Amino acid sequence: MSQMRAMRLHGPSQPLQLEWVSRPEPEAGQVQYRVLACGVCRTDLHVVDGELPSPRLPLVPGHEIVGEITVVGQGVGHLAPGMRIGVPWLGWTCGECEACVAGRENLCAQAQFTGYTLDGGYAEYGVADARYCFPMMAEDAQAAAPLLCAGLIGYRTWRLAGGEQNRRLGIYGFGAAAHILVQLAVACGQRVYAFTRPGDEAAQAFALRLGAVWAGDADQVPPEPLDAALLFAPVGELVPLALAQVRPGGAVVSGGIHMSDIPTFPYRLLWQERSLRSVANLTRQDGEEFLALAPTVPIRTETRAYHLEQANQALTDLREGRLTGAAVLIP
Repeated sequence: MSQMRAMRLHGPSQPLQLEWVSRPEPEAGQVQYRVLACGVCRTDLHVVDGELPSPRLPLVPGHEIVGEITVVGQGVGHLAPGMRIGVPWLGWTCGECEACVAGRENLCAQAQFTGYTLDGGYAEYGVADARYCFPMMAEDAQAAAPLLCAGLIGYRTWRLAGGEQNRRLGIYGFGAAAHILVQLAVACGQRVYAFTRPGDEAAQAFALRLGAVWAGDADQVPPEPLDAALLFAPVGELVPLALAQVRPGGAVVSGGIHMSDIPTFPYRLLWQERSLRSVANLTRQDGEEFLALAPTVPIRTETRAYHLEQANQALTDLREGRLTGAAVLIP
């Protein structure tokens, strides 16, 4: 059996290890792909740092994967070798439970996730359920990789907050998801207010360059009340801060899979029909809609490339806030 290089996690808060392992072979309904690029997502940090429970171990992280199909398994009819695909976080669902039947497969209790309960893209090759792969026409794999989670989760968060109907949109945490979403929001005519960690002038300048009308510290008051606020920083203290800036009837939506505890806050911040909700994972419909929409904006990602063996450095740079845009591993 052929060998490949992979960066693998063996336990919480341990550095990833570069190892030679057997190249995975596709089972029925799966495809094997050669990894062209894999984005480094904040969810990867939550997995590696032990903030998400019970990952598959040893594990190959990574779920913002652009790959080229090399082998198709039995029963796969709509994909073929040589095709370029995107492999996202949602890797498998049962298709039979109440949530799946209702079109809410992101809430399937048996769902499996790429780079968490399934091996992901911090490797030279991978396998994926063909039903959960998105055909992609993108020529630049490095630029396209962040769309597979930062883009998709940002899009779902924006849509669940009301989408285009909001004229004044706040974004808390200006990282990979925000730098993609701000481009969509500006194209839709929305006024974007960017909130960053205090004193992060580089991120604030980045937001303004991408079209935000204002950028400041997370504890600052914007020039006008917000129709909606989207939270991409995993900091629970931001919830009451965002609620305080949202007009009556507005919404605060958290796009993260993990967040520190939310402190108690006075009911008056939620009163007047403000809403607070979370986003869980994504659906294939989200992927199909967003990946069709992105080229029409057009969305341009800003990335920093790392070699596969530099995965630990990429995670550290993300953890310590040294990135603008998104980190991408190139095998």
